[in-house]
Amino acid sequence: MDNKVKAPARAGAIAPCDVILEAQNTGLGPEKTSFFQALQIPTKISKGTIEILNEIHLIKKEDKVGASEATLLNMLNVSPFTYGLKIRQVYDSGTIFAPEILDITSEDLRAKFMEGVMNVASVSLEIGYPTVASAPHSIVNGLKNLIAIALETEITFKEAEMAKEYMKDPSKFAAAAAPTAAAPEAAAEKKEAKKEESESEEDDDMGFGLFEKQPSKLK
Repeated sequence: MDNKVKAPARAGAIAPCDVILEAQNTGLGPEKTSFFQALQIPTKISKGTIEILNEIHLIKKEDKVGASEATLLNMLNVSPFTYGLKIRQVYDSGTIFAPEILDITSEDLRAKFMEGVMNVASVSLEIGYPTVASAPHSIVNGLKNLIAIALETEITFKEAEMAKEYMKDPSKFAAAAAPTAAAPEAAAEKKEAKKEESESEEDDDMGFGLFEKQPSKLK
């Protein structure tokens, strides 16, 4: 809105947007009532001035503004339209581009850059040409190949030891994971047992109230 200004409605002009009058006190005197009646706008007199009772869709977009509507809006001091410059092309240092480019954020630039890095890494890995983008992937893939060779031979190194242990006895890792999975079930069972114990205590107290009146002894 920095490069736009408000403009009044003029009779005969094409409305660039819808014009809606909200329910309000217009501040106009009762002598203007017939003017509102001619436009079929429901009003009432409130504190000596005309009040619009309901929201009114006065002008529809792309309709021609009538003389009565334009006069009413001018009386209410309402400027419903705006006019200004619309950027169609941007020229910078000999280059012409669409204005949408100006809406690109830092996050968009970062995403495009990372997409290019991924493409470079993919091409480099496919043709076997090392680059800064593909080097981390090449190292990881090489490590995977070394671990696979270590599993098939007697060769070992730190990164391959866990894989060798797993191949020898997978049950060790299954036993380590079992307590973690069973922990939530144990907690649920403990909570249920505590709840049942609490309910049992409440049942025991049902017949022996603390304030139960003891029978008096007859003398």
